[in-house]
Amino acid sequence: MGTPAERIPETTEDPVRRLAARLRRRYRDRITGELVVPAREGRYEPLPDGLEPKLREALTSRGVSRLYSHQRAAWDSVRAGRHTVIVTPTASGKTLCYNLPVLQDALTERSKALYLFPTKALSQDQVAELMELNEAGGLGVRAYTFDGDTPGDARKAVRTRGDIIVTNPDMLHQGVLPHHTKWAQFFEGLKYVVIDEMHTYRGVFGSHVANVMRRLRRVCRFYGADPVFILSSATIANPAELAAGLVGGEVSPITESGAPAGEKQLLLWNPPVINADLGIRASARSQATRIARMAVRGGLKTILFARSRLMVEVLTKYLKDVFDNDPRRPARVSAYRGGYLPTERRGTERALRAGEVDCVISTSALELGVDIGSLDVCVLTGYPGTIATTWQRLGRAGRRNRPALGVLVASSEPLDQYIIRNPEFFLGASPESARIDPDQLLILLDHVRCAAFELPFQAGERFGGEPLEELLDYLEQQGVLHREQDTWHWTEDSYPANSVSLRSVAEGNFVVVDATDGGKRIIAEVDYASAPETIYEGAIYLVQSAPYQVEHLDWEGRKAYVRQTRADYYTDAIDYTRLRILERFEGQSGREAEAARGEVHLVRRIPGYKKIRYYTHENIGYGHIDLPDQEMHTTAVWWQLHPEALAAAFPSRQQALDGFLGAAYALHHVAAMRVMSEPQDLGRAVGDGDARWFATAGPGGRGQLRTLDGGELDPDAEARFRPAVFLYDNYPGGVGLSAPLYDRRALVLQDARDLVAACGCEAGCPACVGPILAGEGQRGFSPRQAALTVLDRLLADEPSRRPA
Repeated sequence: MGTPAERIPETTEDPVRRLAARLRRRYRDRITGELVVPAREGRYEPLPDGLEPKLREALTSRGVSRLYSHQRAAWDSVRAGRHTVIVTPTASGKTLCYNLPVLQDALTERSKALYLFPTKALSQDQVAELMELNEAGGLGVRAYTFDGDTPGDARKAVRTRGDIIVTNPDMLHQGVLPHHTKWAQFFEGLKYVVIDEMHTYRGVFGSHVANVMRRLRRVCRFYGADPVFILSSATIANPAELAAGLVGGEVSPITESGAPAGEKQLLLWNPPVINADLGIRASARSQATRIARMAVRGGLKTILFARSRLMVEVLTKYLKDVFDNDPRRPARVSAYRGGYLPTERRGTERALRAGEVDCVISTSALELGVDIGSLDVCVLTGYPGTIATTWQRLGRAGRRNRPALGVLVASSEPLDQYIIRNPEFFLGASPESARIDPDQLLILLDHVRCAAFELPFQAGERFGGEPLEELLDYLEQQGVLHREQDTWHWTEDSYPANSVSLRSVAEGNFVVVDATDGGKRIIAEVDYASAPETIYEGAIYLVQSAPYQVEHLDWEGRKAYVRQTRADYYTDAIDYTRLRILERFEGQSGREAEAARGEVHLVRRIPGYKKIRYYTHENIGYGHIDLPDQEMHTTAVWWQLHPEALAAAFPSRQQALDGFLGAAYALHHVAAMRVMSEPQDLGRAVGDGDARWFATAGPGGRGQLRTLDGGELDPDAEARFRPAVFLYDNYPGGVGLSAPLYDRRALVLQDARDLVAACGCEAGCPACVGPILAGEGQRGFSPRQAALTVLDRLLADEPSRRPA
């Protein structure tokens, strides 16, 4: 992966090396690990014999007279009719790996191809690339995008005339497969299916997409087609396994890149401690902003990744305050995130390619392969959650053989601090495996319903690896299928794909309408799940760091009306989660504690928000939010101490409450890693299991008992005090995470205990038990020790625990 960094003299002429040396010299105590990935020479192969002359001419006119070795290997594999996955670094020419065979057969056989990208931005980028090749060689191949932005009057032309259709899994799921009869001509000639950025199809999303591919192949068979799948991915540990799971067949992997690459340097950066007693460090955003300022002032094109849309806007404001304070000059700093209108995102992409933007601040939206030109420096504000994602983001700098610098700035969260304090783990570890479970019952059932709408099921037919008769009989009992001899037919008027989302819990985006000066201009979109946290009345909504205040939220009409403001603060929602145990599937009760797994009813309420001043980040007030509760049934795993053990371990309820909140914080972070899920796929809560109360961290990080309306309960109230830690599947019905968590509960508990025990703070901090702002002296006990006590007691009855 690389070698430890050698000291590079600051006198070097290269500005990237000069910045790296300057950071090392000035901030040596903040750099916990370094890596240099040396420059790499290219390995080349000649263009294939038999390449269509027009296509050869198009390549030559664009400076491509030979192929990288992996591009030629992909050509040979695909032309042999094998499903193929190409796994090489960012900017290694993966696009040509699939464009070449697709264009060859489009020209010689008039065959069709379907391109799937996870985002609209990538789809637009790909069509632009195809059009350039088209024009260069006069190929006459027709490539069209087909997504939610495609006008209704253009859709028929796309279906009937397109040689290459570029879309996304959501549109294939809801807009193409249910209407496959309109696409008959296209499916009859379909020879290739391209799945780009395959590594994004993991977890819940990937499990859904694998079922969409099952439906696609089923429809293709109906029209007599059996397409070859070509997949491409950033580096992951199990590309062939993931690709086979997605497409339902054996896939040949190509993993050795022949592309040249410039030198890459990586620095691991831990913000300095500003309060040793509380273990509080300077914020990751302040450090990332400092590094970005130095890079831009040094003339280096920079990308800054942030974890949330709100943090993108806050960082954009800080950097615009430095570099864009003269309105007469073009902006040097730009934000890029989901929710912006397509025209704004396309404009930012064009400006990046043209070199007109010096610094872009982005969420994961620019993690993928959109062409954004040449960048020199990549700064990550917080660990993205996986090694594979970290390298994918760092790969956005140093494109086109340029040297590059990456800086990973740790936040105070437990995983970040583990990585930054143990750099050998990150620097020496291979990327993670991407996991999917397409046969998870609820996901599978959703897509069997969709597939039954598309084509009747026959007896003996399989859908993936599972026999279907039991599921089909169940759907018949539900009244949506009718069996005639050996065939099941869809009987409902409903359109099942419309009620199945591949990515989110609920449907229906909100639009943000600028009503300043009586106008009604749409300036952004917000997905349903994010709306309660971002566009409540009183919220400050930021677009390119410009503040708008939400004046009215039409929940039913899915519109938020905003006006421009000059607020010197941003807002952050406060949320409460209450759980009620509905059914216990399995459990284990020992001498001191019990663990169980089952079904729970979850109610999430967002009763208010905080106003946070820029730069100082002090809380300057609160506001009230009046929005509907969000409810769902899901599955969870939970732990409780027996009343006698709880009383013996803790002299006060306050101490127990802080201990359970701290234990839940640590458990949540290690559990996501143990079950290879995305962190947002899991939720955590502390409560009594009967929905009478739940716990939150109040002022000073002190635990509080509350009712759902946000009122605080008296800890000495008559209600039975028996707290439980819940980790729940953050999707309706559950997605299969609670079962492996229950099976590995001893390992999860032990990992959480080790994380808390190894922390260097005195009484608790954001790196172990959460945002504890009051130390042992103010409480009379250590919240960190209280969390350790909880974890030790929960572990006491587990036979497979490791020695402490």
